[in-house]
Amino acid sequence: MNEYQLEDIKIGMTEEFKVQITAQMQNDFRVITGDINPMHQDEKFAREKGFSNTLVFGMLTASFFSTLVGVYLPGKNCLFQECKDIKFHNPVFIGDELTIKGEVFEIDERFKRITIKATIRNQQQKKVCSAKLITGIL
Repeated sequence: MNEYQLEDIKIGMTEEFKVQITAQMQNDFRVITGDINPMHQDEKFAREKGFSNTLVFGMLTASFFSTLVGVYLPGKNCLFQECKDIKFHNPVFIGDELTIKGEVFEIDERFKRITIKATIRNQQQKKVCSAKLITGIL
Protein backbone atom coordinates (compact mmCIF):
# COMPACT_ATOMS: atom_id res chain seq x y z
CA MET A 1 0.00 0.00 0.00
CA ASN A 2 1.38 3.38 -1.03
CA GLU A 3 1.40 6.28 1.43
CA TYR A 4 1.85 9.33 -0.81
CA GLN A 5 1.55 12.77 0.76
CA LEU A 6 0.44 15.79 -1.28
CA GLU A 7 4.06 16.96 -1.70
CA ASP A 8 4.94 13.57 -3.25
CA ILE A 9 2.34 13.90 -6.01
CA LYS A 10 3.28 15.36 -9.42
CA ILE A 11 1.26 16.02 -12.57
CA GLY A 12 1.63 13.03 -14.91
CA MET A 13 2.41 10.60 -12.08
CA THR A 14 0.88 7.15 -12.72
CA GLU A 15 0.11 3.97 -10.85
CA GLU A 16 -1.48 0.78 -12.15
CA PHE A 17 -2.35 -2.74 -11.13
CA LYS A 18 -3.93 -5.83 -12.68
CA VAL A 19 -6.81 -8.05 -11.60
CA GLN A 20 -8.43 -11.10 -13.17
CA ILE A 21 -12.21 -11.22 -12.97
CA THR A 22 -13.52 -14.48 -11.46
CA ALA A 23 -16.94 -16.11 -11.26
CA GLN A 24 -16.68 -15.73 -7.47
CA MET A 25 -16.33 -11.94 -7.81
CA GLN A 26 -19.38 -11.86 -10.06
CA ASN A 27 -21.41 -13.97 -7.64
CA ASP A 28 -20.31 -11.96 -4.59
CA PHE A 29 -21.26 -8.71 -6.32
CA ARG A 30 -24.69 -10.13 -7.21
CA VAL A 31 -25.27 -11.17 -3.58
CA ILE A 32 -24.12 -7.82 -2.19
CA THR A 33 -26.14 -5.67 -4.60
CA GLY A 34 -29.17 -7.85 -5.30
CA ASP A 35 -28.80 -7.13 -9.03
CA ILE A 36 -30.30 -10.20 -10.69
CA ASN A 37 -30.49 -8.84 -14.24
CA PRO A 38 -30.26 -11.87 -16.57
CA MET A 39 -27.57 -10.15 -18.66
CA HIS A 40 -25.19 -10.99 -15.79
CA GLN A 41 -26.28 -14.56 -15.03
CA ASP A 42 -28.07 -16.14 -17.98
CA GLU A 43 -25.68 -17.07 -20.81
CA LYS A 44 -28.52 -17.81 -23.26
CA PHE A 45 -30.11 -14.42 -22.60
CA ALA A 46 -26.77 -12.60 -23.07
CA ARG A 47 -26.12 -14.45 -26.34
CA GLU A 48 -29.61 -13.54 -27.61
CA LYS A 49 -28.67 -9.90 -26.97
CA GLY A 50 -25.51 -10.22 -29.08
CA PHE A 51 -22.83 -10.94 -26.48
CA SER A 52 -20.50 -13.94 -26.39
CA ASN A 53 -21.31 -14.68 -22.73
CA THR A 54 -22.81 -13.12 -19.63
CA LEU A 55 -21.50 -9.64 -18.83
CA VAL A 56 -19.61 -8.73 -15.69
CA PHE A 57 -21.41 -6.04 -13.73
CA GLY A 58 -20.22 -2.61 -14.88
CA MET A 59 -20.07 -1.37 -11.32
CA LEU A 60 -17.97 -4.38 -10.31
CA THR A 61 -15.48 -3.28 -12.94
CA ALA A 62 -15.68 0.36 -11.81
CA SER A 63 -15.27 -0.64 -8.15
CA PHE A 64 -11.56 -1.11 -8.85
CA PHE A 65 -11.28 2.69 -9.01
CA SER A 66 -11.66 2.55 -5.23
CA THR A 67 -8.66 0.21 -5.04
CA LEU A 68 -6.69 2.50 -7.34
CA VAL A 69 -7.04 5.54 -5.06
CA GLY A 70 -7.23 3.71 -1.72
CA VAL A 71 -4.19 1.49 -2.24
CA TYR A 72 -2.07 2.93 -5.06
CA LEU A 73 -2.60 6.65 -5.75
CA PRO A 74 -2.41 8.21 -3.20
CA GLY A 75 -3.00 5.08 -1.12
CA LYS A 76 -3.29 4.96 2.65
CA ASN A 77 -3.83 8.73 3.04
CA CYS A 78 -6.74 8.81 0.56
CA LEU A 79 -10.21 10.21 1.13
CA PHE A 80 -12.11 9.26 -2.07
CA GLN A 81 -14.47 12.15 -2.78
CA GLU A 82 -15.78 11.89 -6.34
CA CYS A 83 -16.03 9.52 -9.28
CA LYS A 84 -17.12 11.62 -12.24
CA ASP A 85 -17.85 11.08 -15.90
CA ILE A 86 -17.77 7.30 -15.57
CA LYS A 87 -18.13 5.57 -18.93
CA PHE A 88 -18.41 1.91 -19.88
CA HIS A 89 -16.78 1.51 -23.29
CA ASN A 90 -16.71 -2.27 -23.84
CA PRO A 91 -18.09 -5.32 -22.02
CA VAL A 92 -16.11 -7.29 -19.47
CA PHE A 93 -16.38 -11.08 -19.16
CA ILE A 94 -15.42 -13.55 -16.46
CA GLY A 95 -11.77 -14.49 -16.99
CA ASP A 96 -10.75 -11.09 -18.36
CA GLU A 97 -7.55 -9.62 -16.98
CA LEU A 98 -8.01 -5.92 -16.34
CA THR A 99 -5.35 -3.25 -15.98
CA ILE A 100 -6.49 -0.35 -13.84
CA LYS A 101 -4.40 2.79 -14.35
CA GLY A 102 -4.55 6.29 -12.95
CA GLU A 103 -2.70 9.42 -14.01
CA VAL A 104 -2.64 12.61 -11.96
CA PHE A 105 -3.69 15.56 -14.09
CA GLU A 106 -4.59 18.17 -11.49
CA ILE A 107 -3.36 19.08 -8.01
CA ASP A 108 -5.31 21.43 -5.75
CA GLU A 109 -2.92 22.35 -2.96
CA ARG A 110 -5.45 24.64 -1.25
CA PHE A 111 -7.90 21.79 -0.62
CA LYS A 112 -5.28 19.01 -0.59
CA ARG A 113 -6.97 17.19 -3.47
CA ILE A 114 -5.81 15.52 -6.64
CA THR A 115 -7.71 14.67 -9.80
CA ILE A 116 -6.88 11.45 -11.60
CA LYS A 117 -7.75 10.30 -15.12
CA ALA A 118 -8.51 6.62 -14.64
CA THR A 119 -8.87 3.90 -17.22
CA ILE A 120 -9.49 0.18 -17.17
CA ARG A 121 -8.34 -1.93 -20.12
CA ASN A 122 -8.77 -5.63 -20.80
CA GLN A 123 -6.10 -8.10 -21.93
CA GLN A 124 -6.55 -6.96 -25.56
CA GLN A 125 -5.85 -3.36 -24.46
CA LYS A 126 -9.47 -2.38 -25.17
CA LYS A 127 -10.68 0.38 -22.91
CA VAL A 128 -13.59 -1.01 -20.90
CA CYS A 129 -14.14 1.81 -18.40
CA SER A 130 -12.94 5.33 -17.67
CA ALA A 131 -13.62 8.03 -15.11
CA LYS A 132 -12.28 11.13 -13.44
CA LEU A 133 -11.45 10.51 -9.77
CA ILE A 134 -11.06 13.19 -7.13
CA THR A 135 -9.46 12.32 -3.84
CA GLY A 136 -8.37 14.26 -0.82
CA ILE A 137 -5.08 13.50 0.84
CA LEU A 138 -5.20 13.38 4.63
